[in-house]
Amino acid sequence: QVQLVESGGGLVQPGGSLRLSCAASRIIFSLYTMGWYRQAPGKQRELVAAITSSGSTNYADSVKGRFTISRDNAKNTVYLQMNSLKPEDTAVYSCNADRSLIGYRANYWGQGTQVTVSS
Repeated sequence: QVQLVESGGGLVQPGGSLRLSCAASRIIFSLYTMGWYRQAPGKQRELVAAITSSGSTNYADSVKGRFTISRDNAKNTVYLQMNSLKPEDTAVYSCNADRSLIGYRANYWGQGTQVTVSS
C-alpha cells in the first residue's frame, strides 16, 4: 500500500529553522503533485506549499519568503525547509500526494508530524 512518511518535526525557538521530509513509497512519485498542509488546534487544515511534477511551486501568503518546498524524484522525497519560524507556525504538518486526471484521481496523506515553535 502507498505510504507517505514524514519526519523532521520538533520543538524550535522563534526565529529558528526546521526541515521536514516526506518519503513516499509504492507510487510513481515523479507524476504526483506533492503538498505540505498544516492544521493548528481549533483551526482548519490549510495548504502551506505545493510542488507539481514539473517543479512549479506555490505557497501560502503567510509563509512566502520563509518556507521552501523542494523534491528529489530519485529519492521519492519532498522537503519543506522552514526558516524564521514563528509561534503561529505551530501545527501538525502533513504530506499529501495528488494526481488528478480526467476521470481519475489518486490522493494520499501521511500521518503528520508536530512542529512547535515556542521559547
